[in-house]
Amino acid sequence: MKLTRVIAAAAVAALTVGVAGCSGGGGSANDDESGPVALQYWLWDEAQLPAYQACATAFTEENPDITVNITQLNWDDYWTKLTTGFVSGTGPDVFIDHLSQYPSFSTKGQVLDLTDLVESDSVDLTAYSPGLVDSWYGVDGGLYGLPKDWDTEGIFFNEAMVKDAGYTDSDLQNLTWNPTDGGTYEKTIAHLTVDKNGVRGDEAGFDKNNVKVYGLAAPSDAGGTSGQVLWSTFAASMADWNYLDKNPWGTNFNYTSTEFQQIIDWYFGLSKKGYMPAFGVSSTNAYAQIAAGNAATAIEGSWNSNSFATIKGVEIGIAAGPINEQSNLRGSQKNSVADSINAATKHPEAAWKFVKYMGTTACQDLVAAKAVVFPSIPSSTEKAIAAFKENGVDVSPFLLYNDASTGRTVAAPVTLAADELSDLFGDAFDNIWLGKTDASSLTPVVEQVKKLLESQ
Repeated sequence: MKLTRVIAAAAVAALTVGVAGCSGGGGSANDDESGPVALQYWLWDEAQLPAYQACATAFTEENPDITVNITQLNWDDYWTKLTTGFVSGTGPDVFIDHLSQYPSFSTKGQVLDLTDLVESDSVDLTAYSPGLVDSWYGVDGGLYGLPKDWDTEGIFFNEAMVKDAGYTDSDLQNLTWNPTDGGTYEKTIAHLTVDKNGVRGDEAGFDKNNVKVYGLAAPSDAGGTSGQVLWSTFAASMADWNYLDKNPWGTNFNYTSTEFQQIIDWYFGLSKKGYMPAFGVSSTNAYAQIAAGNAATAIEGSWNSNSFATIKGVEIGIAAGPINEQSNLRGSQKNSVADSINAATKHPEAAWKFVKYMGTTACQDLVAAKAVVFPSIPSSTEKAIAAFKENGVDVSPFLLYNDASTGRTVAAPVTLAADELSDLFGDAFDNIWLGKTDASSLTPVVEQVKKLLESQ
């Protein structure tokens, strides 16, 4: 998957919010910042737009000489237009950045190093949840963003389908798995699968080639480099496993071990058994498959909690990923986004003032109240959890990984040449899902990637 932060955003056209004014990387007449400044701020998540508009409004109330215009674009258009904007000088002053993208921007000098600004203004980086800031230090040691939020993955499930299959919510909360027979997780996924004749996946006569409801939804591709909403929760549940030899900026992906490759063969083998769609069968995302009644469960990110909770006519439950029978741990990739400043901005002082504000409790509490994401400041996260609860959404399963005695998280991989890696690993994982090869094919790809990264 392309790590989209909300499923609905993929279908939304560009939307501009804010007062009139033209700025962006190309600047405006107020290049010296001696008069009123209009900052351009870009984001891709439609669901988060109201929260950050609230922050922008509050910021302008405190800084009446600075207004903020917010532009929201869908995921693919976002990065295309942002890249073009860096070259043409039409990019935003400030934008929400992603761990998979900022390495390229930072090495090209397209985003500002915030280190000196943080030090001069005594910004307390320890205020953020442990580990979040670490991923935003570039290969040169510079700091290229202040983290806004964090996320983990879990199991979203159709409560009616679960009940009809004879399971309870508690059953889904306590699934176990192993890469040999899949444990109770695979047994449950199999039983939730129903073919067009009404035969379940674990019953005699099940027709895996004519499935009406899959036990497990799946996105349209195999997840590029990191498999965020596919296999990452299973790999992360292995004790001491990580994506790279060091993260960020490692060069050797840990995809060559027998244990990891066994996980990959088992996971995509669910498709061969008919329990999740075969590669290319569905062009829709997991959310759409759940909404259409074509799947009973989906592995998805915490950022999509509200999207799933508001599916019309479907009651959705949330569970943490299954427990690894060997390590006795649950696992999840942990990701974050951050605000970065365009190095070409004509308003660096105003841009920094805004970024600094967005990283404060004042802003993050406003975001928390909207119940869309988990803010990067722990006290704001607690308020977000309460806001979700008030809306009838129990997001506590996403926090279970943070207890080291029962769960673990692994940071999303941060490397150079992210686009090239996504192509190489994406093709490799796609071919495994297609059944053209098995997970042993990852070994030469890892060697190819290592040589590529070492040459950067």
